Amino acid sequence: MRVSIFGTLVVACAFASTAWVQAGQDKPAAQKEHTMSGCLQKGTAADTYVVMNTAEKGPKTISIIESKANLAPHVGHKIDITGTGVPNAEAENMKTKPSKGDHYMNITAIKMVSPTCP
Repeated sequence: MRVSIFGTLVVACAFASTAWVQAGQDKPAAQKEHTMSGCLQKGTAADTYVVMNTAEKGPKTISIIESKANLAPHVGHKIDITGTGVPNAEAENMKTKPSKGDHYMNITAIKMVSPTCP
């Protein structure tokens, strides 16, 4: 009888710990804010923007999902953008489709590096 109770307790604890670990894995990790550079251009749809000619390593095209800064005055400028990444699958499944990009970002700040792009 004691062995049966002990065995049931061990199985219950194993099941509970597995469920707890899996619950923690279901939540995506919070995206860290980062800065990238490139040339700002209008996107394919109205009121969308992309950053082209980025660094040699990394994504070649950054599609802007959302920006707290006004991007329109910076079209054609070389800029630094700071923000958080948006997973590609999430961005590509949005109701209002952003311009196609290798990387997607929500922008929190923009800094003009040069009034022209190379």
